[in-house]
Amino acid sequence: MRIVIAGATSALGIETAGRLQEAGHDVVALGTNAERLESVPATERAVVDLTDPAAVEQLATRLGDIDGLVHLVGGWRGGGGLAGQTDDDYDWLEARVLTTLRNTTRTFAEAIGRSSAGRIAIVSTKGIEKPTAGNANYVALKAAAETWLAAVGHELRETPAETQVIRVKALVTAEERAAHPERKFPGYSDVTDVAQELAQLFG
Repeated sequence: MRIVIAGATSALGIETAGRLQEAGHDVVALGTNAERLESVPATERAVVDLTDPAAVEQLATRLGDIDGLVHLVGGWRGGGGLAGQTDDDYDWLEARVLTTLRNTTRTFAEAIGRSSAGRIAIVSTKGIEKPTAGNANYVALKAAAETWLAAVGHELRETPAETQVIRVKALVTAEERAAHPERKFPGYSDVTDVAQELAQLFG
C-alpha cells in the first residue's frame, strides 16, 4: 500500500514510517523541514505546508493514487486555567491539529476511498474524556478533529475505506525514559507501541 504520513518528522512519525516500511508498504513522508525529513525512513519525501489548501492540492496531483493517510501533525500549548487559554495558543493549535487534517482529508479522501483497503488514522487525546481548564484549547480542538474524522468516515461509508482514532494520554520515547530515570511516566504510551498499532491498521 502507498501511505502518506503527515507530520512524519515527529518521534511517532519516524517510528510509524519504519514499521510501515518493514511491512512492505511505500511511505510518503510529509513535513515542513527538509533536513528533518531526511531522517524519516520513506519511499518518498515532500516538504509541504499542510495549512495551505493549494499546496496540498498540488501535492496530491503529483502523488496520484494513495491508499492511506496517517495524520500526526499536532503539538501542545496550554496551562494556566481558562485565563491561560490564549488566542495565540488557540490559533497555533487550530492550524496544526484541525486545519491540516481538514486539508489533507478533503484532498486525499477520494483516492483513499478508491483503495481496496483504504485507511485514515489520527492520534487524539484521552483528555477529551475528562477536560480540564488548563487543557481547554487543546482538548476542544482534538474533539473537533475527531468529529471531523467521523464526518470523513460518513463521506467514505460506501467505500472499503475506514477511519480510526487512537487516543493516548501522552507519548514517551525510550530516549526520554533514559534521560529521566527518576520519572515513571504513568499512563504514557510508548511511541513504539502506538506506531505498531498504526501500522497494523494497514494489515
